[in-house]
Amino acid sequence: MKTKLCNLLRPALLGALLATGSAHAQLQQLDRVVAIVDNDVIMQSQLDQRMSTIEQDLAKRGGPQPPRDVLQKQVLDRLILDNLQLQIGERSGIRVTDEELNDAIGTIAQRNNMTVDQFRAALAHDGLSYEQTRSQVRDQIIISRVRQRRVADRIQVSEQEVKNFLASDLGKAQLSEEYHLANITIPLPQNANSQQIQEAAQQATDTYQQLKQGADFGQMALARSAADNALDRGDMGWRQAAQLPPPFDRLLATLQPGDITQPVRAPGGFIIVKLVETRGNSAEVRDEVHVRHILIKPSEIRSSTETKVLIDRIYQRLMDGEDFAALAKAFSEDPGSALNGGDMGWIDPASVVPQFRDVMAQTATEEVSKPFQSQYGWHILQVLGRRATDMTQQAREQQAMNILRSRKYDEELQNWLRQIRDEAYVEIKQ
Repeated sequence: MKTKLCNLLRPALLGALLATGSAHAQLQQLDRVVAIVDNDVIMQSQLDQRMSTIEQDLAKRGGPQPPRDVLQKQVLDRLILDNLQLQIGERSGIRVTDEELNDAIGTIAQRNNMTVDQFRAALAHDGLSYEQTRSQVRDQIIISRVRQRRVADRIQVSEQEVKNFLASDLGKAQLSEEYHLANITIPLPQNANSQQIQEAAQQATDTYQQLKQGADFGQMALARSAADNALDRGDMGWRQAAQLPPPFDRLLATLQPGDITQPVRAPGGFIIVKLVETRGNSAEVRDEVHVRHILIKPSEIRSSTETKVLIDRIYQRLMDGEDFAALAKAFSEDPGSALNGGDMGWIDPASVVPQFRDVMAQTATEEVSKPFQSQYGWHILQVLGRRATDMTQQAREQQAMNILRSRKYDEELQNWLRQIRDEAYVEIKQ
């Protein structure tokens, strides 16, 4: 939780000490400012709390940890960026409701195969505060929404870009496989001079040599990387090669899991990428059902009871052999299908309401269902056919769109983070 400057002006009276027969109130500083960030501050307690969380997480993962001063610098840099984004969120009126926060906490617990109560107990066991965890989750939701507004919404990918990508050799080659990646970024300041470039290049080369000699990639990322994912040990998650800027998109084809690239100069600095693992890309097949239906809805002039009587009569006429399409044209109150004899075409079962989907699944091909009720009224349906549709092309187009957006997003995000950091007033207290 952020602490406003006015809160710093409230001294804490710790107690009175007796000396030479008189009491003297002693004031003691319980907390201190470690950084001023535009209109807000970061307190030592915030830094300590985040350090404790990260150090516990690193201890669980095992392996050596970077020097504490190095880790503390990484954590403080992340807190500064987070604080700037939270201030933007506050100015933009972005809020997270308690219901949204509870849902997010529930999702985190579920991913760890826990109930919320078990999650709270696990936090307490690790010496972590549940309320502080909720606050951090709230902050991350706000930051995500800020990035969506300031970065993601500015990214546009045209249909022509998707077509060009799918037609390219790179697109054809890379859509068949995904890569789990990690990275280390040795930063360069904007408008870096030759000496700064040379120093960064030397640090990148030294980092690469240590990695080749067996240094742990995650530890090196923690100690040296300036990327936004440094505290995640450089983990980038699963990516398509085309989501990466050249030449990494081509270099991945030459790597085996565990391999790293040599340092590559990029706009933000020198980057080293590690291939953690790969996985294939399977075809997308979707089950579809060809169905038609008759819908009868209650209205101001027809009660629910009368509606049920009418749908039962229509069902009986169907059982007596009357034509489904003719009855649908005469009675159905679904404007989207009535004129077509109730025909809804081939549909994805996931696109209809649960009651309709369940009855459709239980109805054999060419069979007519008994009347059933949904939120829209009373239905009778007939299944005309079932098929498994190869959605690979549509999936590939969507995948290409996601790749191109993600590629642009990663570049734009890093540029935006550097921009807000450069434009902000930041004073780090020693």
